[in-house]
Amino acid sequence: MPHAPTAKGRATRARIIEGAAEVLREQGVACTTLDDIRGRTGTSKSQLFHYFPEGKDELLLAVAQFEADRVLEEQQPHLGRLDSWESWQQWRDLVVERYERQGDHCPLGSLFLQVGRSRPGARAIVTELMRQWQRKLARGMRAMQANGVVSPALDVDRSAAALLAGIQGGVSIMMATGDSTHLKAALDTGIEHLRASQAPVRP
Repeated sequence: MPHAPTAKGRATRARIIEGAAEVLREQGVACTTLDDIRGRTGTSKSQLFHYFPEGKDELLLAVAQFEADRVLEEQQPHLGRLDSWESWQQWRDLVVERYERQGDHCPLGSLFLQVGRSRPGARAIVTELMRQWQRKLARGMRAMQANGVVSPALDVDRSAAALLAGIQGGVSIMMATGDSTHLKAALDTGIEHLRASQAPVRP
């Protein structure tokens, strides 16, 4: 964060990003101007460019990072403690609820369409989001193995990758059709795969 070296500067920058995220969610990326963001956040033009000298694209990338962080934050606390079948079910229900509430508008996707998915900064944000999400799912599966519920032979990394891919596919279909059936099927199938690999009961 080179343009906000002090605690006050970091707080101001964070306030601008959060305010910009609110405006973008309400109005959409294409319809939002820097003046709209300045009005919402109470910042001057010089202050805005102090923290985001490259202008709107730099701010949009910062908001994209904010939205990516929210994807994982909104799955808590369940995503961080997938150590029982009950916690997996609670996480599953939370994911479905989150994306049904979001509907056909994906703030993160809209931002990437604006700044370009191939831009190094945008690609890095998506890559890191998926890496963290998959890692948290894998950690939950390993917790189930440690509890003796899931077989130690389960390929955790592959199973976590498949579950994440299913979620992303289900979300894409839901955004196109308005129907969350495929998302629910992907989540349920992923959890059923874990249940099918339950560790054998010891005599």
